[in-house]
Amino acid sequence: MQSHQFIKYAFRIKTRLGVIVDNLMIHGRDEHDAQRKLRQVYHDCQIIECICHHGSVRVPVSSFEDVANLIVR
Repeated sequence: MQSHQFIKYAFRIKTRLGVIVDNLMIHGRDEHDAQRKLRQVYHDCQIIECICHHGSVRVPVSSFEDVANLIVR
């Protein structure tokens, strides 16, 4: 049986009403999965920033390649 490793992502968003929400922590298999979960709760939000928390190190994530590089480490 294969276990899936989840990574924690911290989002800073602007809701559709214009409210800024900081440090929304969401687990996901990758950034796309975490964004999908985020948008289920915050419909039509604008993602301002996404930071990947891999272990105890904070690493800014801007692309799938960044996530892949973290997993390979």
